[in-house]
Amino acid sequence: MSTRPIHYGPRRHISQVRERLDGLSFDHFEATLQSPCLGAEIRGVDLGKPLSPELAAELVTALVEYKVLFFRDQDISAEEQATFARNFGELEIHPFLPGGETPEVIRFQKDENTVGVENNWHSDVSWREVPSLGSVLRAHEVPAIGGDTLWTDMEAVYEGLSEELRKEIDCHIAIHDFVQTFGIALSEEERAEKRKEFPPARHPIVRTHPVSGRRCLYVNPIFTDHVDGLEREASDDLLGRLYREIDVPEYQVRFKWADNSVAFWDNRSTQHYAASDYWPQARIMERLTIIGDRPV
Repeated sequence: MSTRPIHYGPRRHISQVRERLDGLSFDHFEATLQSPCLGAEIRGVDLGKPLSPELAAELVTALVEYKVLFFRDQDISAEEQATFARNFGELEIHPFLPGGETPEVIRFQKDENTVGVENNWHSDVSWREVPSLGSVLRAHEVPAIGGDTLWTDMEAVYEGLSEELRKEIDCHIAIHDFVQTFGIALSEEERAEKRKEFPPARHPIVRTHPVSGRRCLYVNPIFTDHVDGLEREASDDLLGRLYREIDVPEYQVRFKWADNSVAFWDNRSTQHYAASDYWPQARIMERLTIIGDRPV
């Protein structure tokens, strides 16, 4: 008989999150909550037009609170997408993925020959010493069925852990590394050269959001290699217990894409998963990533 704990019934702490989100209101747009803990569809904003300081400030508040914002019917260019994203910080140029129309834009073009492999929970570029604040992703072409993206609320995940497990992880550091993902396609010499530029990053397992001050879990299955100071077996066991909590549907929102839909999410407090269930149909997306701060 399995000794792994099984949870029955509601994740009661979500009700407090929902109450907080239900109490939000904005002067410059309408926000409609998409799940009990995260995700809001934003209406009344044209991402192709300049943002006033007041509108940009409200979008920052919405991003921090809802963690992922959805916009429909945004027929914008790559440069307009980049201009929108620059309102929130400096944009990164990804060292492993090719750029699109502008160097900061990554084009994900999937079809029968190039399959979607982003179907694991992750926070973008957590392997950087200074990882991402957020990402802006726009759909150019999506399948009629499938190809959804899911996000999970890492603040709610952390709050849902037992008190004993929170105490166990609060002081631990995790090592994040690009090698087990982007390093796979590199030669040993190329990998060593990139390692000089991007050494393994040390981040707290539990980070504090720099704006909200709330704490969240900050480890993910594809970029977190191990827990510093633990033997590999103990590290894998601890990370495995944490990853099981990321899978809990009560902490998630799922978005069905349409052409010209845009998602803007907070990489500091969420992880995302791109469902790879549409092969051999085409799915074409373009993403920008905003440079953030060193996790503490």
